[in-house]
Amino acid sequence: MPADLNRVTLIGRLTRDPELRHLRSGDAVASLRIAVNGRARDESGQWVDKPNFFDVSVFGRQAETVANYMAKGRRIGIDGRLQWREWEAQDGGKRQSVDVVANDVFFLDSRGEGEGGAGGGWSSQAAPVSPGGDLPVDTSDLSSPAPDPAGDDDIPF
Repeated sequence: MPADLNRVTLIGRLTRDPELRHLRSGDAVASLRIAVNGRARDESGQWVDKPNFFDVSVFGRQAETVANYMAKGRRIGIDGRLQWREWEAQDGGKRQSVDVVANDVFFLDSRGEGEGGAGGGWSSQAAPVSPGGDLPVDTSDLSSPAPDPAGDDDIPF
């Protein structure tokens, strides 16, 4: 068993269209920002959605596919790892960030859903995009909905 594990799985919606760029090596990189809703109780004790926002980087052919077929508002699944980085800003101050680097990307809604309509003919429910491009990936665990904490009044937190 490995001593360390760095893995993150997220399902949410794109907050903006993917931004595609290419590295000096020619490899494609798509930058995404996704919103993932969590549930929390407000001051009155009611369950409300609380969004969390994540920056995601996707590389290679997978990045090009995401940039071509995804748009703001579309549901997306990400399986990847966290990456910490540090840099010096223009004002001389040090900045830090924790980002998600995607290993696998899943398209979770059909064409026409979401705010953006990405066109291009992509219409598969829970369609995966594997690191190698368009190879099939098992998505059976992504199709079952997460339990709704609104009915769990006995949870102590």
